[in-house]
Amino acid sequence: MTSRRTQIMAILNVTPDSFSDGGTLRNVDAALFAAEAALQAGADILDIGGESTRPGALEVPVELELARVIPVIKKLQAEFPEATLSVDTRKAKVAAEAVQAGAAIINDVSGLQFDPEMLPTVARTEAELVIMHSQGLPENMQNAPHYPNGVVEDVLAFFSRQIEQVRAAGIARERLIIDPGFGFGKTLQHNLSLMKHLNRFKVLGCPILVGTSRKSFLTLGQKDIGVLEREPLTAASLTFAIAHGATYVRIHDVKTQAPVIRLIDALLQAE
Repeated sequence: MTSRRTQIMAILNVTPDSFSDGGTLRNVDAALFAAEAALQAGADILDIGGESTRPGALEVPVELELARVIPVIKKLQAEFPEATLSVDTRKAKVAAEAVQAGAAIINDVSGLQFDPEMLPTVARTEAELVIMHSQGLPENMQNAPHYPNGVVEDVLAFFSRQIEQVRAAGIARERLIIDPGFGFGKTLQHNLSLMKHLNRFKVLGCPILVGTSRKSFLTLGQKDIGVLEREPLTAASLTFAIAHGATYVRIHDVKTQAPVIRLIDALLQAE
């Protein structure tokens, strides 16, 4: 019997405008409290982000992003030295300083498309890299997203190109994680197709991360389901995703979702 344990990445947004929890973590102490709660609830990774990338969000100046995330990473590293820390950024300077402060994972929502310095920056570190697919920038990514060859084929081709670049830069495949980027330049049908065919991404030979937590596509267009009411829908999407190849999941509410994830793991490895 093969043992498996889905890795839970807890979202810690130190931003005023993230779609679900913007403004919740207003200072280092608030982030520390949330991190401790997430770890106690079963989180494996703490993902710290200082720039909202929700649809319509504008770019944050690099110095402001640094001021938001670096003190939090340093504090978490000091208080929870055994925890795995991740930085959610598309900027090379933020990634470099975050790794120096204690981050072990660079989670680039642009998939190396935003900052040309990101790839050489990653190559100079030993950090793992999450390559996420996105189409366009947050401020315009939901303006008529289009995939000429179908979303699954185009996203697969994107990952193949990015992995080739990463490998050419001397970064081992073992350091890579891929994320299809649910909600980043995708319509409802694009998101559903990606989820349905998630197991096709196994051919790339990299662990798959899925981030569907509380996203609007889960409501299938129903406007009366609020952000915080989407936890059951999140659980349903995680169940499907883990059963079809996801080995990392990125979530807001670890206390609610960790028992669901552990049950899925147990069911998948039961004799």
